[in-house]
Amino acid sequence: MILTLAFRNLFHDRIRLVVTLVGILFSIVLVAVQLGLYLGSSRMITSNIDHTDAELWITTFGAKSFEDGGLLLKSAERHQALATPGVAKVVPLVVSFAEWRKPSGGSTRVVVVGSDPEDGGFEPWGFRNGTWEDVKSPEGVAIDKSYLRELDVTGIGDSAQVGEGRVRVKALTEGIRSFTQSPYVYTTLARARHLLGLDVVAGDATSFFLVKLAPGADLETVRNNLKSRLESAEVLTRDEFRDRSLTTWLFKTGAGVALIGGAFLGLLVGTVIVAQTLYSSTKDHLNEFATLRALGSSSGYIHKVILGQAGLSAVIGYVLGMAIALAVVFASRDTPLPLVMTPWLAVVLFAVTLFMCAISALSAIMKVTKIDPAMVFNR
Repeated sequence: MILTLAFRNLFHDRIRLVVTLVGILFSIVLVAVQLGLYLGSSRMITSNIDHTDAELWITTFGAKSFEDGGLLLKSAERHQALATPGVAKVVPLVVSFAEWRKPSGGSTRVVVVGSDPEDGGFEPWGFRNGTWEDVKSPEGVAIDKSYLRELDVTGIGDSAQVGEGRVRVKALTEGIRSFTQSPYVYTTLARARHLLGLDVVAGDATSFFLVKLAPGADLETVRNNLKSRLESAEVLTRDEFRDRSLTTWLFKTGAGVALIGGAFLGLLVGTVIVAQTLYSSTKDHLNEFATLRALGSSSGYIHKVILGQAGLSAVIGYVLGMAIALAVVFASRDTPLPLVMTPWLAVVLFAVTLFMCAISALSAIMKVTKIDPAMVFNR
């Protein structure tokens, strides 16, 4: 009976039902888009870090993110790290901004990433055309297919000028985006140093050293030993450097706060709209609720009817809202800033929708609580 009464109350006024569902739809879609952008941004910021096979990162002091490592580490630091007990490999990685001069004129900024994957440190992923072996050929680089138009190239075989040298696209990846909107250009370590002009002024300059531990080595022990040996560099775990990069780009720039604030605003607006419509519906049915009270129904029973209305609204609104949100996520998959929808985010959105509608029902419940059963006899 509770769900029957809730269903009939909900569908009695179709216009009011539409307004309620629109409020829930707006809230779900806005929250999904904002949190989807947050997750998408987080993945872009940390994707390169997550695809490294190293337990520790040696960085210059103050390195805030993957793109902000600088080019100040030298081979001396690498030799000191290799001499540390428990260290199996120390793999150099060069990361720096450079100018990509377009074939048809003009230029744009890119992030040159130089590594030698055979050393076991870092390797680009998501190859769709070409392989790393192709990138190792003369002038070879790999770029993501989503940036072809921005870089003014059409595909494999096209060439351009980057920094101090000429490059040729030998491989294309898919799904590697840059939060800074400066496309990543992957190449070998030696070629990256050449493009950045380091082979002339500082041939062994490096942005990061990726440290792989020997089997059985204790992470904290090795880390403390490295800190004592490398007074001019920082030693971070992969998770620490990952968190630092997220903090730098999402919170120190204000981007993350804006996205979370937008999600909260959507939740607030949806709550207000649903609360208003539930309150109006309850007010219009006060006499019916008073009749139930006069017939012996408890306050708890009536409260359950109102919560049932809120729950039905939440389920219907969630299904419709998620359908729209998933369509938006699908449409954004090839954009520079794709949205991300994960199973746990879908579950969180459902829980948030139920919570929003339950909170909205409080105003209606407070109104019903004040009903005097005797009012039914005054009609």
